[in-house]
Amino acid sequence: MEVESHHLSPAAGIPNSPLPLLVLRQAVSAEEASAEAMAQRFRDHGWQGTWVYTVFDYWHYHLAGHEVLSCVAGEASIGFGGDAGIVAPMRPGDVVVIPAGVGHRRLSATADFAVVGAYPPGQNGAITRAGAVDHDTAIEQIAALALPERDPVTGGTPGCLAVWRG
Repeated sequence: MEVESHHLSPAAGIPNSPLPLLVLRQAVSAEEASAEAMAQRFRDHGWQGTWVYTVFDYWHYHLAGHEVLSCVAGEASIGFGGDAGIVAPMRPGDVVVIPAGVGHRRLSATADFAVVGAYPPGQNGAITRAGAVDHDTAIEQIAALALPERDPVTGGTPGCLAVWRG
C-alpha cells in the first residue's frame, strides 16, 4: 500500500485542515474492494455510519467528522482542497482519509463509480458547502474533533493515522 500525504491550505470558502489528506493507493486489492467487505472492514475497525454512494459533484466538507472513502466500483477523479488543490484518481481498492474541513468534489467519473464512506465513533458526515460557514468558526469546530483511534483500513493503532498525531 502506497500512502500519499497532502497538506492543503485554506481556499475560497473551504477551511481545509492542518492535518494532511491521506491517499492510500491499493489499500486493498480490487477483488477485496466490494461494498459489503469495505463497509464491514470499516465497522470492524471502529468506524461507523457506513454508506455506499458517489462523491457529490460540488465543493463540500465536513465539520462534524473526519471521513474515510473507499472506491468499490468504477473510476473517478476527485478534487481535494478547492480549485487550487489536488486531483486524485480513484480506482477500486484505493482509499482516502479526509480530515474534517478538507473540501472535496467529484470532477469526473465512470457511470458505475461508487465509494463506501464511514466516520470515527461519535462523528458524522453532515455536509457543509464551500462558503457556508465563517472560516474562524469552521476552524474552531474542526479543532474540537477527536482524532480517530484506529486506522480504518488495517485497524492499527494509529496505523496510517500516525502522521496526524505528529
